[in-house]
Amino acid sequence: MEIAVVGGGLMGHGIALVLALAGHGVRLTDTRPETRAAVPGLMASALATLREAGAAPEGWDEARLSQAVRIEADLAATVAGAGLVIEAITENPEAKRALFAELDRLCGPETILASNTSYLDVFPLMPESRQTRALVMHWYTPPYIIDLVDVVPGPGTDPAVIAAIRDLVLGLGQKPVVLKRFVSGYIANRIQQAISAEVFHLLDEGYASPHEVDEAIIHGLSLRIPILGHLAKADFTGLELTQRALANGSYAPPPQRDRSETLDALCAEGRTGVMAGKGYFDWGGRDPADLFRERDRKLLALKAAMAGIGRMEGT
Repeated sequence: MEIAVVGGGLMGHGIALVLALAGHGVRLTDTRPETRAAVPGLMASALATLREAGAAPEGWDEARLSQAVRIEADLAATVAGAGLVIEAITENPEAKRALFAELDRLCGPETILASNTSYLDVFPLMPESRQTRALVMHWYTPPYIIDLVDVVPGPGTDPAVIAAIRDLVLGLGQKPVVLKRFVSGYIANRIQQAISAEVFHLLDEGYASPHEVDEAIIHGLSLRIPILGHLAKADFTGLELTQRALANGSYAPPPQRDRSETLDALCAEGRTGVMAGKGYFDWGGRDPADLFRERDRKLLALKAAMAGIGRMEGT
């Protein structure tokens, strides 16, 4: 299938790489010339990391990748004849609305429109005539390593379209999770938001340091999750204990907040994360590209180990 990706930033270039490695012809565009210029290098670097880990299909190199993913300056040329168009632009409702209106004009009636939005309900932003062939197709970063893809119908999406996209994701070697209807953040992001709310509470109220929070997550919470998930872990613990914990009120969620004092202080100091060299942690002045490569190598090693270990599954 010919697939168009609109938006070449953090997610768009990674999505294009995933699609190309699975054998799809891909065309990618971005409104910013500097982003279009950076995309080939970003994809080549990610491919090199995959090859190092033995996680890339045979026969792929930078030259082949440059043939498989065509970078276009013009939106019309990008989407012409595409069976699927994936929107991966900024999380701005009006920008998305304008893009969908333009795609409606440029695309044929059979083209499927998918949005990689993380939180926005994009369906009201799409023309009514496109609703039956519109859906959310949401990846996680980096999409060439993290296999989860949320597949989410709108209120008018044809079930056959959802089935076709689910099959496409499976064909990429990734894991589609099909929701019954839209909810902002889907499943993984909503759980992550709940974790973040508790973490902000622990930090802001002075219960623990960032280091201790991450130690607890890595050495306590995370070790079991890859094998059991959350609900299978509850089965192994025993559901009666879960009942008692709920009845005893042993956990009270933190109050809803729209800011974190510790987070605000870090941002005010310019400690905005890896790209700035510091965030919750000091990253030692290392090149962010090196840090991203190290992250990717470790994720790939963990992914390979987990494939060998397997998970426990019920029915």
